[in-house]
Amino acid sequence: MRRVVITGMGIVSPVGTGVEYAWKNILAGRSGVRKIDLFDSSDLASQIAGMPIFGTDEGQFNPDAILEPRESRKMDRSTIFGVCAADEALRDANLIDYDGDKERIGVAIGAGIGGMQTIYDNCIEMYNGGPRRISPFFIPKSIINMTAGNVSIKYGLKGPNLSVVTACATAAHSIGEAARLIEHGDADIMVAGGAEAAICKIGVAGFTAMKALSTRNDDPEHASRPWDKNRDGFVMAEGAGVLILEEYEHAVKRGAKIYAELAGYGLSGDAYHITAPAPGGEGGLRAMKAALKDAGLTPADVDYINAHGTSTGLGDMGELTAVKTLFADNNNVCMSSTKSMTGHLLGAAGAVEAIFCALAIRDGVVPPTINLEEPEDEVGNFDLVPNVAKKRKVDVAISNSFGFGGTNASLILKSVK
Repeated sequence: MRRVVITGMGIVSPVGTGVEYAWKNILAGRSGVRKIDLFDSSDLASQIAGMPIFGTDEGQFNPDAILEPRESRKMDRSTIFGVCAADEALRDANLIDYDGDKERIGVAIGAGIGGMQTIYDNCIEMYNGGPRRISPFFIPKSIINMTAGNVSIKYGLKGPNLSVVTACATAAHSIGEAARLIEHGDADIMVAGGAEAAICKIGVAGFTAMKALSTRNDDPEHASRPWDKNRDGFVMAEGAGVLILEEYEHAVKRGAKIYAELAGYGLSGDAYHITAPAPGGEGGLRAMKAALKDAGLTPADVDYINAHGTSTGLGDMGELTAVKTLFADNNNVCMSSTKSMTGHLLGAAGAVEAIFCALAIRDGVVPPTINLEEPEDEVGNFDLVPNVAKKRKVDVAISNSFGFGGTNASLILKSVK
């Protein structure tokens, strides 16, 4: 089987745009959650979110540096995030001026929801003014595969082109399926990840109606608190994460830097409930087992787990139960939730978190779970890396992503020997 490695990464996130800037803030335990400023949220129960800061300073999101205004006008905000993250990843991998066979480079970037703001805006326009008010770009802006399509067009990438849609597991499934395309010889390089921009009035209102979101509006930086007794729901977020996956020998031959190997991919279905996880995190447990089998590893080999860890009662405790079951004999493993800082990027979360796993392997440090002040009793002495990053050697890391509909994905990254 052909090996798959990570040779480039790009991030647009609430904790910063640019991989190194975002990583610095993650290790410092800085929250990117703030009051919503994209629209008037005063009539919503939840008025906070994780959002990239637009601007031209370091770490701020400046799409004009990558896209012409005429290009941006044809894209939903989610697509703009995804294209800009892909641009950073391609530059990081030294592929912008690549003179090899671009029919061997594909794109797999998905979204859990896609162009929600575009759909909302055009529905309002039609309601107020009739069908003639609908933009001719409405459909191309709103459909989910347009992020992958625009990346392919902008950079001339003619290999496999697809978009996975599996709610909050989207990016992890996109990365896993892209890796399989490389393993099976359908591509040598894949641009893979997720992009999401659901911080709009109907998006926040929809999750609020489910009573899923935190309403800690006066204290946004402390609102996302996985495994803490005082959590009151998750925090929505938006942005994008993109990884360059490459066949190992191909990467070595062109002298690419290698962050880590994508060694395993496991997926499963709960077959239980449209929003609640299966009892005891059983579905996630099977996804992790499948990923370990795919990687040829055992639970004893794992050093770090980046949890799905959204800050909801059922989700947090189900995942913890699954992890404690699988790693009962591994006293060395630790787990944290970087969503405590970023919020939950929905369909983009798995890619951003896979990037953090690759950086943990590179730098020998694991990010913290911030706001973990009073852990649930079930946590016991399990190491959730509370509040402060921890220096430690990481050879193998797991990134978990679970989504509505009972869909689960686990990715295993390991150091390249």
